[in-house]
This record gives sequence, C-alpha cells and structure tokens, in this order.
Amino acid sequence: AHKDGILQKLLGEGNEVYEYDLIVIGGGSGGLACSKEAAALGKKVMVLDYVVPTPKGTTWGLGGTCVNVGCIPKKLMHQTALLGTAIEDARKFGWEFSDQVTHNWETMRTAVNNYIGSLNWGYRVSLRDKNVNYVNAYAEFVEPHKIKATNKRGKEMFYTAAKFVLATGERPRYLGVPGDKEYCITSDDLFSLPYCPGKTLVVGASYVALECGGFLAGLGLDVTVMVRSILLRGFDQDMANRAGDYMETHGVKFLRKFVPTKLSSYSHSLNISIVVSISVSQVLIAVGRDACTGKIGLDKAGVKVNAKNGKIPVNDEEQTNVPHIYAIGDILEGKWELTPVAIQAGKLLARRLYAGASLKCDYVNVPTTVFTPMEYCSCRYPEEKAVEIYGQENLEVYHSLFWPLEFTVPGRDNNRCYAKIICNKLDNDRVIGFHYLGPNAGEVTQGFGAAMKCGITKDQLDNTIGIHPTCAEIFTTMEVTKSSGGDITQSGC
Repeated sequence: AHKDGILQKLLGEGNEVYEYDLIVIGGGSGGLACSKEAAALGKKVMVLDYVVPTPKGTTWGLGGTCVNVGCIPKKLMHQTALLGTAIEDARKFGWEFSDQVTHNWETMRTAVNNYIGSLNWGYRVSLRDKNVNYVNAYAEFVEPHKIKATNKRGKEMFYTAAKFVLATGERPRYLGVPGDKEYCITSDDLFSLPYCPGKTLVVGASYVALECGGFLAGLGLDVTVMVRSILLRGFDQDMANRAGDYMETHGVKFLRKFVPTKLSSYSHSLNISIVVSISVSQVLIAVGRDACTGKIGLDKAGVKVNAKNGKIPVNDEEQTNVPHIYAIGDILEGKWELTPVAIQAGKLLARRLYAGASLKCDYVNVPTTVFTPMEYCSCRYPEEKAVEIYGQENLEVYHSLFWPLEFTVPGRDNNRCYAKIICNKLDNDRVIGFHYLGPNAGEVTQGFGAAMKCGITKDQLDNTIGIHPTCAEIFTTMEVTKSSGGDITQSGC
C-alpha cells in the first residue's frame, strides 16, 4: 500500500507536489494521442521517447512503429507491388508500353522515407503547439512517482509526475539461434534498407511476415516464407489459409513445418534441422514481437507484468495494479496490437482522467486489415472463436466467392476473392464475425465496422441496397450457408 501510494492517501499525506501532471513513456501513436489530449485539457505533460538501435544500427524518429517501421511504409510498399500488377492489367485494357518495366528499390525507399521524415517533423511541431514537453531520452522508473531519463549522450535527468502512462510498444523478436542478430534483419530494418534485399527468406507466419513477403514478391523478388505451424495465428484460419493460397499461386514459396537452427555467415545459408539448406541474399525474421517493458524499472514502481511475455495486465480503464500508472497500446495483455486502438485508448484515457468522461475503449468491435497481396480484413470474431463462445449449433455462417469486375478483363483470379459473415441465431442473426478477402479490404470494411458497433443483423444486410458494381455489395446478397454445402462460385455480375 505504501509503494502504491494508497497508504499516504489514507493518512492524508497525498499532497505531494510533482513536476508534471502526466508523464507518457513512449512516443508512438498511442502515447502521442494521450499526451496531446491531456495537454489540451490543461495539464502539464511530458513525453519521453527513445529508439534503441537494432543490431544492424537502424533507428528512426518520433512517431513509433506505425509511422516509421510499420503501417505507413508497409502500406506504401504494398501499394508499390499493387502498381506492378496494375501495369500488367493495363495491357489488357489497351495501354501499350515497352516490355522493359523494372523497379528501382532505392527510388522507392527514398520516397517512402522522405515522407516518413515529414511525419516525424510534424509530430514534433504538434507536441510543441500543444505545449507538451518532448524529451528524446530513455525513461525508467526509480521510484513509483519518479523516473530517470538518459539521453543518447548518457546524460541523466530525473522527473516526477502525479500520473504515468506506459506506451512503450513492442519490437521484433529474434530467433535465438546462432547468427540471427548478426546476419538477419527484421521489419525494423527492411523499410530503410539501403539495397534491394534480392532473394529473400521470410521466417514466420505472422501478418508482418506475410505482408512483407507479399510485397517483396510483388516487386519481382524470389521469396520463400518459412512457416512453423499455421498462418496468421489468432485470425480466422479459413481466411488465413485462403490468403496464403493466393500468395502461393502468385509466386511466393512456402516451406512448412520447419524452424531455423543456424545461419551461416558467408552465404546467408539457413540450415534446418532436417538437413535442408537454403541459400538466399537476405533473411527477414518476422516471428512475433516482444513488449518493451523489461528495462524500464517497472519493479521499482511496483507494476505487475506477465513474466512470460512482458505484457501488462490492466483493468477496463487501462489502469495497472498501481493506481497512478496506466498502460495503453501493444503492451497490454490480451488486447489488439493496432495503432488505431492505441490512439483511441489514449484519447479516452486522457478524457477520463482529466475531463470527467466515462467512455472506455472498445476492444471487441475492432476492424483490422492484413495487407497481403490479396488483402484480408475482419471485424470481431474469427469463426473458431465464435464457435468456442456460442457453440456451432447456435451459429449460421454465410459465405460466397466473388470475381471483382476489375479482374475480369485481365482474366485473372476468377472466384479467388471470398466473403463470410458469422451470425448468432440466438440473437436475431446478429453479425458477430465479418471477414473479407479481396481488393481494397480496409476501405470495404471500415463502414461495416461502424455497422457492427451498431449491432447489424443479417436481415439488415439483406435489406441494404448494394452499390453496383462493387466488391462490397457481396455482403448484401449472400444466401448460401456453410452448413448447406451449396455452391458459392459467382458468374457474371
């Protein structure tokens, strides 16, 4: 009780004067959103952010993973790959141009990183305009209300605050085998890589692995994805396998049921335990991410952490076991690791702390997209989770293949796109799972995400007039259930 500050309050000793009302540790999307919202509500706020360089020496500016080495560069490089496909489609639509169409990695990398640099600067300006004190230093607790901040020159400063928000995010996990940190890269390095990676082995089956492997293959590179078990753990496996099958039929090779044991230095040859050797130019590790909570002094503040994964348990208001310390974003136990979720949680937390608000972040009705070559978007429950919660007998699953009009003239990917909704029969056929595999997945699903928050039912989808001709209209015309075993292929429009 004394360590948590509860005893002092009970004894009427809670009148300590602190330098800041709020200190946010972590300058990613969630941390920036929370700090600016708190400052806008009249509070004195500090943000501390420091990027520990990767084993390859890669570092970046303010803004966190999403802006620098995640969502933004990933989507731009995914778009680069889509443009390559569009060039091929263009010939069928009558566009005539030289057969010599090549891609320049350096041009793309420079353009992408120039844009990211402009965002980094914009965030610094925004913090200044909101009167948030930004400190580029590594923060760690030394007492429950006191932190030490160490800058890149090793200079130490100490700061105190009434409340803290932990928003330190995650970093890619390495393999823990000889040669991994010496000879491999992760997504932290890929987007600013000064050279084209060439023939690449992607180790992992996470969304990061499939997204990166997908756009690298789309740039014309030889790509192999090494999968230990299943694709996209935690996502709907029907959809995950369809996304993987699409990649496989479009040039990405999969090496299944293997794990790396050693990386040889002279040739980037990856040795596998069942006597398999792969020679590649680059190895990209994407086997998951670890929470950045182990070296910020949480033990000195009394904050409980899951020892197995470094995640922080919180209540439904993002409060840790220490009343004045909160946590948001990817470091939370059992919550979505998504930028918009962290932003929403950060803003709502600041409003509850300083504006008397009560609205809490919704961690259930969350739409998200995996930017594989054929994009996959979902909202709420995977089919497996829905069955676990409600029972197979209480669910009806409607599904359909479809062929986007844009693909018909080029004559590609006939009936390779797929849509599925999962309905709760005990609740008026309310939609509890929404899944889409097709072009522009995020754009299609965003509006349906709002509809699901409003509790949309199958009848309401059926009574919605579709926009023709679009991919999204498939959700207004689905009639075939999985249980019926009926034909779901589509022909014509």
